[in-house]
Amino acid sequence: MHKRIRLILLAIVFSVFFCGCSKKTDPEAVKFKNDIENFCNSISNLDQSINQIDATSDNAPAQLLEYLDEVEMRFKTFAALDFPEKYDYLEHLADEGSDYMSVAVENYHKAFSNGAYNENLADFAQENYSRAIKRIKIIISLLKGEQITDPDIVISYKSDEAATEQPEE
Repeated sequence: MHKRIRLILLAIVFSVFFCGCSKKTDPEAVKFKNDIENFCNSISNLDQSINQIDATSDNAPAQLLEYLDEVEMRFKTFAALDFPEKYDYLEHLADEGSDYMSVAVENYHKAFSNGAYNENLADFAQENYSRAIKRIKIIISLLKGEQITDPDIVISYKSDEAATEQPEE
């Protein structure tokens, strides 16, 4: 019985301790984490939808373009997020990712315009799409505390300087 009371008291102490710690969590950081998770989940869901398009269907290009328009909108929303001060250096990458995605989607629309398919425009669009996704992957890696070894991306951690410098890709 005495052992049981100790265990209950110990459980109460731990629960008070953990509850107290969670109250000290920075609400801005929690919101940012949730925004990142929501963005990643929405992009993942859109990616799944894109991959489920029946390529032999007559309306496949229209479906693809509709999903890509949604991806572009999500990237713009992501770029507009207010990054917490300690992550300000990542905002420029989010902006670049959004810009690359906009160019990609614009060129995918052009590639499928007038009922024809322009492979050169589609290739250009794919390259920009890849660049956009690359920036998001880098942001996520940096948020996880991982080191970036990509020679095309240089991160500047000073908030008063440009967030990234890029050699031409």
